[in-house]
Amino acid sequence: QVQLVESGGGLVRPGGSLRLSCAVPGVIFRFRTMGWYRQVPGKERELVAAINIVGDTNYADSVKGRFTISRDNAKNTVYLQMNSLNPEDTAVYYCNTFPQRGDYWGQGTQVTVSS
Repeated sequence: QVQLVESGGGLVRPGGSLRLSCAVPGVIFRFRTMGWYRQVPGKERELVAAINIVGDTNYADSVKGRFTISRDNAKNTVYLQMNSLNPEDTAVYYCNTFPQRGDYWGQGTQVTVSS
């Protein structure tokens, strides 16, 4: 089983910023569209943003204009820059391929937006 490793979460005040990182095995990273997902307790996991191998991106409406997904092909890492955070962004954030694979889910990283 392959697990992707997320990092960079934490506690931030409304209006603040965080950058999440996800280290991905190269054999996966080089050929796959990557996505950031988030989950709130009691709700289904949702796709937040995705980026393909040539850098085209897509975002959920709720984060457009605030979040930016990027990938560093030299480091096999995908990032999620999150700006203008609000309490509704509080969730555990995960990275995975898009479409997701069940055997790639990692532990995620908690993001809490609170004053």
